[in-house]
Amino acid sequence: MSTLVPPPDFPLRPALIDALQTRFAANCSTALAVRAQHGRDESVFDVPPPGAVVFAESTQDVVDAVRLAGEHGVPVIPYGAGSSIEGHLLAVQGGISIDVSRMNRVLSIQGDDLVATVQPGVTRKQLNEELRDTGLFFPIDPGADASLGGMAATRASGTNAVRYGTMRENVLALEVVTAQGDVIRTGTQARKSSAGYDLTRLFVGSEGTLGVMTEVTVRLYPLPEAVSAAICFFPDLDAAVQTVIQTIQLGVPIARVELLDGNTVRMVNAHAKLTLREEPMLLMEFHGSPASVQEQAETVQALASEAGGNDFSWATTPEDRTRLWTARHNAFFAALQSRPGCRAVTTDTCVPISRLADSVRAAVDDANASGIPYFLVGHVGDGNFHMGYLIDPESPDERERAERLSHDLVARTLAVGGTCTGEHGIGLHKMDFLVEETGEGAVDLMRAVKRALDPRGLMNPGKIFRMR
Repeated sequence: MSTLVPPPDFPLRPALIDALQTRFAANCSTALAVRAQHGRDESVFDVPPPGAVVFAESTQDVVDAVRLAGEHGVPVIPYGAGSSIEGHLLAVQGGISIDVSRMNRVLSIQGDDLVATVQPGVTRKQLNEELRDTGLFFPIDPGADASLGGMAATRASGTNAVRYGTMRENVLALEVVTAQGDVIRTGTQARKSSAGYDLTRLFVGSEGTLGVMTEVTVRLYPLPEAVSAAICFFPDLDAAVQTVIQTIQLGVPIARVELLDGNTVRMVNAHAKLTLREEPMLLMEFHGSPASVQEQAETVQALASEAGGNDFSWATTPEDRTRLWTARHNAFFAALQSRPGCRAVTTDTCVPISRLADSVRAAVDDANASGIPYFLVGHVGDGNFHMGYLIDPESPDERERAERLSHDLVARTLAVGGTCTGEHGIGLHKMDFLVEETGEGAVDLMRAVKRALDPRGLMNPGKIFRMR
């Protein structure tokens, strides 16, 4: 497959290109290679790239880019780290990609208040590196080293969500450039507020369709006194999932609990050169005082043993924990490597914890019956798991079968009170699922909000829902 995609279907007018190059000089590119990089993510969609890329270095740069785009009636698409897997950053109606990766300064760390304010291009690893000597950390960990602007835009969560929540709970305030090119601030550094509409949470999860985030204020947490990770293998998926369900129902404050099926463990072993047993595996982490960590771990170990779990082993040194979690975070790429040239149709359904075992079992049975290679990983502590169907991008039949598997999985999820997306967002891929989940009335209300804030429909159009 070519690394470059065809020229855009929506070429920019020369007058706009001239205006952008006059304002941004070398920070504006129309080179095909640069546009192609900003017109491709980890999703299965192939879409022509944006007509130009603006590398913003300040809030004023974003303001000027949005206003120039508005003057010419051209869409703008925010771009952070490019790690989306639902097509969020694709220029489906052409336009300008505003790359905020150079807006990567940590603006303030207020340790006494447990908050930090960052520019949107700051990544989670970068922030935690800045926090290294403060005794604090930022816990939201979606796996990829995503930018905090992108994480806020998609309402991301990840491996620590079972204990620390998602971006919804951890974003306190924002600076946003609106569709009109105005700068607004939402929220405060206070832990709560009753002041008017909650605009912060309106923008968190809006996927760039309402404005461009230029500052993000997030909660921080004290580093736990003790951290211990453990792995345990199970004879089947049911036993592993039942252990998780009992752990959560008992109220054990586990920090992370990740599920990999035997198929995925095999892929991870090959990719990371590990020798893990190729059986369903739980990867867990416990945070707290040394005594509380020991108590949590012993409780979970007893539950696992009752369910048939075995080979319960510990990783107490930072190096061993990092090795295990790096392998888990690379599971997506390990899966892609297992079938060279493939693309992944991914799911991220989330169900009530009591329905998790049934949901996982049905998803695996369907995937096995389909003949499509797949991987399974899950942040199962909060009922969220991912099926990735590995397809030949040149095979319409495989794509159709994978999409059918995805649709059936979502249908079962909605039937038991779950959601079609626990953390990836809607993007291009789940627009029909959103209607199935919320109903046309709720989606119409979302459309009304979009029209009110972006009446010309220029902010990342074609995402979340179709405009009437």
